[in-house]
Amino acid sequence: MIKKIDAYIDEHLEESIHELTKLCAQPSVAAQNLGIDACANLVGEMLKKRGFMVEIVPTAGSPVVIAERKGRSNKTLISYNHYDVQPPEPLELWESPAFEPTVRNGRFYARGAADNKGNIVGRLYAIDAILNEDGELPCTVKFVIEGEEEISSVHLHEFVKANQERLAGDACVWEIGGVDFSGAPIQMIGLRGICYVELSVQSASDDVHSGTGGSIFPNAAWRLVWALNSLKGPDEHIQLPGFYDDVEAPTEKEKALMAKLPDKAEYYKERYNLKGFLKGIEGGLELALEAVYQPTCTICGLTSGYQGLGSKTVLPAKASAKVDFRLVPNQTPEKVLRQLRAHLDAEGFDDVMITFLGGEEPAKTDPDDPIVRIAVEAAEDVYEQPTQVIPMIGGSGPNFIFQKYLGVPIISSGSGDSESRAHAPNESISLDLHIKGAKHFARILYAFGKK
Repeated sequence: MIKKIDAYIDEHLEESIHELTKLCAQPSVAAQNLGIDACANLVGEMLKKRGFMVEIVPTAGSPVVIAERKGRSNKTLISYNHYDVQPPEPLELWESPAFEPTVRNGRFYARGAADNKGNIVGRLYAIDAILNEDGELPCTVKFVIEGEEEISSVHLHEFVKANQERLAGDACVWEIGGVDFSGAPIQMIGLRGICYVELSVQSASDDVHSGTGGSIFPNAAWRLVWALNSLKGPDEHIQLPGFYDDVEAPTEKEKALMAKLPDKAEYYKERYNLKGFLKGIEGGLELALEAVYQPTCTICGLTSGYQGLGSKTVLPAKASAKVDFRLVPNQTPEKVLRQLRAHLDAEGFDDVMITFLGGEEPAKTDPDDPIVRIAVEAAEDVYEQPTQVIPMIGGSGPNFIFQKYLGVPIISSGSGDSESRAHAPNESISLDLHIKGAKHFARILYAFGKK
């Protein structure tokens, strides 16, 4: 049966790419509330086409698409995905327009191609093959596809909490997956958390001529720079009171898994033109652990005054910065917010306003859970090489919500690779990996149904 399903997938790539083109051509930028409802409806129609019972459920923000189709086994596998995408800016860096999908040199380019519309379509691609060759799914499948993942899943927490019964399942396949920079399949089973804020200062009602106020008016830009400078020292130590108190070290099992991963030091240096890494770290296990098991404080953007062509002698009245804190197990965004406020006040920056833009707790799945073995063996059958099990990655997502309220272990499956450029201009997926991702998902469904 798997051979027949593989053959169907090989023969129907063009149809799948046609569907992905339609989905990626529909803008769905949560941060700008652009095209959200239209995209939710489109996703709903795609699922109905496969015989799923579909509901598009409104929330206080973007609607959530939920869908279910019964299978041969009454075991239920949840597929979590999101239909929203990152803003496409800067537009001038795209080789082809972000919402005009294009295939070039074996890759499909569009905003959302890798994150996460490609994986939605890839899973439906697998389901098409199963239904065509087998007539029914090997297990019950539920899709939960939200529209706010790129803005920290603002309303998903309450949605899942209120709908635990209708969303219940035995395991969950997360939105991400694919291969690493060497082409080896990866199985990601943990995500860091995040606390995303905007810090802002207003020092006067209006900008003023710098000759008038430069020596006597407070400057919002300087106030913000000084406040930001207080958050982290040159040694990279984050200065918030008690920030590291709850940090949980990786387990010995997690360290052993991380030690098996290929050293990314030289790849990072070449890919991003780096001379070295922070804290003098050279590579190996030390780099791998530092990259995901340490919390961060990152300035994501700064805005103040004049940044156009030429000069403008102005003293800014307003300044703002976007800052994210990536969190590791045992840290919570709520506590980090309190620590941030306490720190700024203690340092004399009580005039710096904090706007919370979203947050998620970290979460991870036990590497020894049977569903992890299913996903690993399924990948090795497709990619014909060992799978690298990654107990924690640096990114964040709402996986903790599913573990907290649905109690499910979480695995990954998808078509991403080191050239996918998710969140960046020229986002793309490999057509070859789109095929392999579909084959991987099909094998997971069959193995899970039997287990």
